[in-house]
Amino acid sequence: MKILLTNDDGVRAPGLAALAEAMGAIGDVFVVAPDREQSAVGHALTLHHPLRATRIEENIFAVDGTPTDCVNLGIHSLLSFKPDIVVSGINRGGNLGDDVTYSGTVSAALEATLMGIPAIAVSLVTANDGSNYSAAAAVAVKLAGIVSREGLPEDTFLNVNVPDLPEARLLPPLITTQGKRSYEGTIVDKVDPRGRSYYWIGTVDLNFRDIEGSDYFAVSRDHVSITPLHLDLTNYNSLAALKSWDLT
Repeated sequence: MKILLTNDDGVRAPGLAALAEAMGAIGDVFVVAPDREQSAVGHALTLHHPLRATRIEENIFAVDGTPTDCVNLGIHSLLSFKPDIVVSGINRGGNLGDDVTYSGTVSAALEATLMGIPAIAVSLVTANDGSNYSAAAAVAVKLAGIVSREGLPEDTFLNVNVPDLPEARLLPPLITTQGKRSYEGTIVDKVDPRGRSYYWIGTVDLNFRDIEGSDYFAVSRDHVSITPLHLDLTNYNSLAALKSWDLT
């Protein structure tokens, strides 16, 4: 199996290293990842300046762009073959609920799905540097094998969140829904020593709703969460209501 790995924490992140080592047991591993942290860049694609890719080791490339750029370059230029699967991660910190829309880790898997390649995004749900990347990597390896054997539904990729626990303490994986977060004021407004205003985003605790069957519900109870995501953002439940509008 030919496996393309990427992430949004940067090519030298410990989560990516653990993932690459573990995936080597089931296939040929190639890494195309950002040369620096690219967290929360979402599905951004670099269009207004050229990208540069540097080979830093055999089968490992660092790209001065986003995770989406990395998947594009890897598949269309840097690799001489089409990978059988793309695995993005292991992210330092969870990608739960509505936060998946910001995540470079999740967006890399989305980009692979757009290209018709099975994809998995993997995150270690930790508030610090984490110590159980190897446990999350073991989960990713097992799941990659299952995806290789069973395939995925059309236009679907998997968002996997692993509690920050040793492998022996992880409870069985659950298939979950995307959760919800309660958003509150998250802007700190300050003035620097030169009298200029600056703003800091994302300083408030993440308040996820404890919805039964959701990704947060699972990981908060020490289960691995596996959420199938898809590319169609249409809200089908709203179609009937909107079609009743007089748009003439």
